[in-house]
Amino acid sequence: MIKVLIVDDDFMVAKVHAGFIQRTPGFAVVGAAHTGADAILKTKELQPDLVLLDIHLPDVNGLDLMLQLRKVAPRLDVLVISAAREVETVRRALRGGIVHYLIKPFSQTDLQERLEHYRIAYQGLDSSKNVAEQSDVNRLFGVEGGQRPLPKGCSPETLERVEQVLGSSDTDLSAAEVADLLGTSRVSARRYLEYLNDEGRVDVRLKYGAGRPERRYALKPAA
Repeated sequence: MIKVLIVDDDFMVAKVHAGFIQRTPGFAVVGAAHTGADAILKTKELQPDLVLLDIHLPDVNGLDLMLQLRKVAPRLDVLVISAAREVETVRRALRGGIVHYLIKPFSQTDLQERLEHYRIAYQGLDSSKNVAEQSDVNRLFGVEGGQRPLPKGCSPETLERVEQVLGSSDTDLSAAEVADLLGTSRVSARRYLEYLNDEGRVDVRLKYGAGRPERRYALKPAA
């Protein structure tokens, strides 16, 4: 079981994140801290495997805190969860050796996908092995097979169909339009479309009207 400590200054946000984690197999929340000082004490006491770390804390910057936490738990892994979007902040977090950077707000699925990757990749480096294979390293850095794994419940066959639908269209399409053409749910279609967006294989534009803007997707030309 992977022990997780949540560090967030907002009590309710920390509670929501704890619920997400508790519904993820293989993970257990061992505590929550709402200040940097409390995080240091609980990390020393509980020795978690992973910390979900916010950057904006009342008494310290989360990235400065990360260095302090590793002094009391040298093997600690850190997943940043923050509303901070500044490129320099993200770059500094990466240099600090985080396992992922998740921008608030995010869904339960978003967090669970990152936790699952962490469980498979980082915890998959068996301490009984003296030498890592290239496949172990590829999995760790998310480049297995040249691209990251499909989200849970998605299939390569359906992904190919989504690309075919986009490729045969004369205009960009919404998730609802793709779902109608495929005979799937809009939620399912959007998961494939957002995966393609993350992989840099589609262009996305926002169509404004009444209510929330609509995301529309177009397949990028083959390089």
